[in-house]
Order: sequence, then C-alpha cells, then structure tokens
Amino acid sequence: MKRVARWGVLAAALILAPAPEFAAAAPPPRRDTALEAALLAHIRVLASDEFEGREPGTEGEAKTLRYLGKQWFDIGLVSGTNDPGHPWFAPVTLVAREPAASAAVFARKGKRLYVPPGAVLTLTSGKRALIENAPMLFVGAGIRTDRLGRNELAGRVAVLLDGGQRDSDRQNALLKAGAAAVLTVLDSDRTLDQVAARRRRSGYALASDMPGGDLEAFIGADSFDRLLLGSGTNLAALKAAAADPAFVPRPLDLLATMEATTRETTIRTHNLIGKLEGRRPDSGAVMFLAHWDHFGKCASPPAEHAICNGAVDNASGVAALTEVARRLSRAPQPERDIYFVATTAEELGLLGAAALMENPPLPLKQVVAAFNIDSVAIAPAGTPLAIVGRGMTPLDPQILAVAKANRRTVVAGSQANDYVKRQDGWMLLQHDVPAVMVTSAYGDLTLLERFFDSDYHRPSDVVKPGLELGGAAEDVSFLVALGKWFADPRRVPLAR
Repeated sequence: MKRVARWGVLAAALILAPAPEFAAAAPPPRRDTALEAALLAHIRVLASDEFEGREPGTEGEAKTLRYLGKQWFDIGLVSGTNDPGHPWFAPVTLVAREPAASAAVFARKGKRLYVPPGAVLTLTSGKRALIENAPMLFVGAGIRTDRLGRNELAGRVAVLLDGGQRDSDRQNALLKAGAAAVLTVLDSDRTLDQVAARRRRSGYALASDMPGGDLEAFIGADSFDRLLLGSGTNLAALKAAAADPAFVPRPLDLLATMEATTRETTIRTHNLIGKLEGRRPDSGAVMFLAHWDHFGKCASPPAEHAICNGAVDNASGVAALTEVARRLSRAPQPERDIYFVATTAEELGLLGAAALMENPPLPLKQVVAAFNIDSVAIAPAGTPLAIVGRGMTPLDPQILAVAKANRRTVVAGSQANDYVKRQDGWMLLQHDVPAVMVTSAYGDLTLLERFFDSDYHRPSDVVKPGLELGGAAEDVSFLVALGKWFADPRRVPLAR
C-alpha cells in the first residue's frame, strides 16, 4: 500500500472458587498512578475517533502503526523483523471473501425438476466450485463418517439433515471424506434466510491459505420434499430411516448440478515487530504480543456513534505492551533478545498471529516463552492473576515462582482456559510455541463476562470516566518481572 512508504521513513530512522495458589499476607496494593496515567494516555490516542477503529488496511491502521512505531523507536527498540526489506512492519496479505453467484439444478432420469428461485443456497470458500450431474446420497445426520468409504462418497452429493446443529463440523467431515458437495436440508427451525444472512458476511483468510473448491449448499425442507415427489419416498420417511440405529446411507434417484462463486478483496496489512537486543541472542528469545486491530466502522445510521473504538479490546493491550517494553528497556541489558509484536487481524480470526507463525522473525524453537496481552483494562488493583493456557505449556512452574517472588496471587484451576482459543496465543500454541496470557483480567471471570455482555465488540467500548486500569498496571509490572526471569538462560535453559 502507498502508506508503507510513509511508514518506511520511521523504519529507516527508527475460576473455580478461587483457592489461591499463593496466599501471602500482603498489604493492600499501592497504586502505580504514573503507570496508570501512561496507559490511559496511550488508550486515549489509539481508541480515539481519529484512528477510526483501527481496521486493517485502512488509514486507521496507518495512524495506529505510526503511533506505535514512534513510541517503540523512542523507547529504544530496534526493528525485530530481521528482514532488511521490511524493517519494523512485516507485511500480511489477507483475502476477504463473500458469496457472489449461487445456482442449483436437479434432475431425475434426464428430466429437469422445478426448484423455485432462491430455494437453494450454494457456497464455496474458493473462487468458484462446480459439480455437474452428480448423484445424491442421503447420509442422515452424517455423524459417523467413518462408516462411509471414500468410494461411496466420491463424486456424490451428500444430503445431510440439519437437525438444528449449526456448526459446520459434519459438513467439513463429509467433504474431507470425499463428498463432491454437501446439501444440508433445513429440517429444523433454521431457515434459508437465516443461513444466507449469516453466510453473507465476509470471511477472511491469509492469502497464503489457498482454499479448495469445496461446495456446500442448503435447501428448505419443503423444497427438498418437492424434489422427492415421484421418487417413492419423502423427507419424513428419510428422517425416520435415519433415526434407526441400523441406518446406512441410501442413494436418491436424483442428480445435482450446482455452482457457487465468491467475490474476493485483497487487504494489505502489517504486524509491527520490535526487539530489545540481548547479550546472547543465540540463547533464545522471549516474546510479548498484543493485537492492535479492531473493527473500524461497525454501526450504521441512525446510530449516533458508528465506530468500534476498541478501548479495552485491545487499545489497553497494546498500551500495556508498550509500557512493558519501556520498563524492560530501562533495565540492565537482558541476556536474551526480547521481541515485541503488535499483531494485525486478530479480530478476523487470529490471522496476524498465523502470519507471524508462517514467517517468524526467528526460528520458533528459539522462543522460550511468549506472553499475549489482551483486554487488560478490566480488573481493579489487587485482583489475582490467571494463566490462560494453564497446563498447556511447561511455563507454569516458572510463572508461579515469579508470582511467589513478587507476592502475587494466582488463581487455582484452569477455568480461564475456556477462553484460550479466543486469543492470539492459541495460534502460537498450534505451532508448539509455549504461549500463555498471565493477567488479572481473567482473574475475576465475573468482571470479564460483564465486559463481554456489555461493551465487547460494540461501539460502546470507548474511554469512559473511571476506566479501570489498576489491574492493567499491575499486569505490566508482573509481565516485566516475567520478561526479566525468562530472559535469563540460567533460570530458564533453552530446550534443544
């Protein structure tokens, strides 16, 4: 994008009932008001209307990355991309896909059957998918795909009962097992209009993820029953057969020709990567990350406020990331490199983190620990810490040791793991990078869920009087302690 040239100037110059894990008798917390003020100053800028909701690929992105890049440069970080061609800003190319054309024709014994216009919705994740004169196989609920041989499904349209199950796992399993397409019969309370409304929204993926020509279709129960007229069966009989434990898929006396196309839009966006250089970069690295993006303009008139500013989610996280970097830069030089990554497109499916894993600035085996920071402006000072990702990495004993040394309480149990797939650390875990969130924001799940039920992903997530930053400031201090601990190879050896 053209704005990259402007950024290049900078680049060149620049829980369960909380039985506490540690219940040390500590005095009431002393608020770090200066740190809270610094966090608030960042959040006011990043969550202002001027930044337009920090949507990837927009001028709001340009303003966000210019602001963060200047902050990091002034702190004393250096570019962490380790790519002379793209200092500071690692390009990420996204593709937005939305349904375009949809067509379906059915026939029996060479005779085309009438289907009302709009009675069938066909979809594909690729640019175009087409099947012609494919035989149809009724698979019932389609749960036991292991009973279906690939030869049985190959070249056929699997006809699946909806049954009120709104996930796509069964359709994906049938496609993976060899079906040419899946036609879901909406035999429950779900309507074709509801499916169309949900699937009409854009889906996002990395441009490097080349989708196949999968073809998925939906048809109303009445329309499907009309197709079966003259075939010797009907939908009610098929549903009764499918309810029998001894049910086996049965061919239908129908052929299907279906086509779907997708409209694609390319979005060019960036991860921002800075680095605090260590004395011994060969000894591994520590990584801190937080996503900078949000939804941009997300409401339409007559709404008075149309921008999703994302003050808590996640201006507070990148504010905390920046202040962690500032405090670590003031400490003695660490032994290990410490990376700071502001990721793009988290809200679109952890895509910036996925791009980071596809093209990391260092070998992933060199990352001894990664700490994600997300939506920290929730809990007051004195709230216990939670580990999101507890039990999923070897980091827990070390984190608990740092907590004990810093007189911080960590909630017992792994209830916070209910949210582990909803944050960038999950993408790192999929690539065997030990990544967790250690935060007070998840130390009191009642407060967290109150945020989810109110301002989360809404235009109301703005800087308000009394924005809670007590826990966020304490999180910054603890993350600084974690950074110092894990950057010391004597405490945390690099696994070879």
